Amino acid sequence: MQSASNIIPRWLRRLYADERGAAAALIAVIIPVVIGAAALALDSSLLYTSHSRLQAATDAAALAGSLQLPYDPDITNGQVAAAAEDYLTQNYPDAQIVSVAPGGLARSVHVETQATVPLLLMPVLGVHNKLVTARATAGFNKLEIVLVIDNSGSMKGAPINETNNAATRLVNLVMPDGLKTSIKAGLVPFRGKVRIPAGVDGLPAGCRNADGTLNPTLHEEYYKTKYRTPSGSQLRVDMNTCEAMPYAQGLTDDKSVILSAISKQNGLGSGSGTLISEGMKWARHMLTPQAPYTESSADKDMRKIMIVLTDGDTEDGKCGGNFALNYTPNNYWTNAYYGMLDMNSHCENGGKLNQYMLDEAKLAKEAGIEIFSIRFGDSDAVDVGLMKAIASSTPGTEDHYFDAPSAYDIDGVFKKIGRQLGWRLIN
Repeated sequence: MQSASNIIPRWLRRLYADERGAAAALIAVIIPVVIGAAALALDSSLLYTSHSRLQAATDAAALAGSLQLPYDPDITNGQVAAAAEDYLTQNYPDAQIVSVAPGGLARSVHVETQATVPLLLMPVLGVHNKLVTARATAGFNKLEIVLVIDNSGSMKGAPINETNNAATRLVNLVMPDGLKTSIKAGLVPFRGKVRIPAGVDGLPAGCRNADGTLNPTLHEEYYKTKYRTPSGSQLRVDMNTCEAMPYAQGLTDDKSVILSAISKQNGLGSGSGTLISEGMKWARHMLTPQAPYTESSADKDMRKIMIVLTDGDTEDGKCGGNFALNYTPNNYWTNAYYGMLDMNSHCENGGKLNQYMLDEAKLAKEAGIEIFSIRFGDSDAVDVGLMKAIASSTPGTEDHYFDAPSAYDIDGVFKKIGRQLGWRLIN
C-alpha cells in the first residue's frame, strides 16, 4: 500500500509546504501589529480616564484655592496654594502641582497640574509611561451683587459701621484694583421704604410706595383727626423720614461709586419701620435687565446675587416688641404701604408683611437670583424661619443663611459669603 506521501504528487506537497511557511511568516508579522493595536487602544483608554480624573481633581484644587482668596487675595501668603495642593492630593494622590498663580481676568486662582501614568501594554513597544496635564481657573467673575441693608435706627452705631466695613471688604475682594472684571455691585438701603434717585423710574427723586408711586412722607389723608388715638392726640410724625435715608445705588462696575454709596449708610434719622420686602423688591429690579433698572446683564452665565441683612422683624409698629407705638398717626404711617393708603398690610392679621417678604423671595429666585440672608442680633423662631426661607440654600442645608449674633460677627459672615462667591470655575 502506498503512503500518503507517495499518493500526493510531489509538486502539491511542495506547494502546501510553501503556503504553510508563508502563513507562518504572515502570522509572525501580524501578531505584533495586533498586539500593538490592542495596546494602543487599551492604553489610550487608560490615558483618557487618567486625564479626566486629573482634570476633575484640578478643578477641585482651583475651587478649593479660590475659597481662600478672602484670606490670601494676592496669593502670596500660601493659603491658596496649600488648599489647592491638599485637594489635589485628596483626589489624585499621584498628581503634582505645576503652578498656582493669579488668574488674569478677575480675582481668581489658576492651577496647573501633571501626573505620570504607567502604561499597561505599550511597554511591549518600548513606551512605559505618559505624562498627562490639566489646568483650571476659579474665582470671581460674571457676578452681579446687590446688598440689601437694613438702615433702621436700631442699626446705628457699631452694627451699621461693621456692616459698612464688611461690605467694603467684600467689594474690594470681588472688584480688585488693576484687574479687568465683569462684576457689578449695587446697594439698596431700606427702612419702611426705599429712596430712589431721579431718572430711574420716571418719578422725581424720593421714597417709593409699595405700588411704585411717590411716597409723600405722610399722606394728607392722615392729617385728619379721625385717625388719632387717643382722641385729640397730637400729630407726632417726623417729616424727614425719607430725606434721612441713603439713596439706592443701581448696579455699577465703578468701585468708587458703590463704595461711596456704602459709606453713606449710618442708621440715623427718623425711622419708619422695617419692610424687608421693599428692599428685596428693588434689589430684584436691579438684578434683572428690565426697567426700571436696566444695568443688569441678560447673559445666562451671569451669577446674580442678593445679600439681605436685617436686625429686625418685618414690622410697622403693630407687631409689638420694643419698637411698638400705641399712638397714631406715627412715623410708621409714612412707610411704603401707609403712603399709598393701604392700612391693612401689617404684621398682624396673618402676617401680611411676612408674606410679602416670602413673595419677593419667590419672584427673585424665579428670576434666577441667588439669595444670601444674614440675621443680625437676637430674634425669635418666626424671624429666623423667615430668613431661612428666603435664602437660596441647597436642599438639606443652610448654606445661604447666616446668624451674626453681634455686630462684630458681621465681617466673618461676609467673608464666608465671599468664599461661596469664589466657588466657581471660570474656564
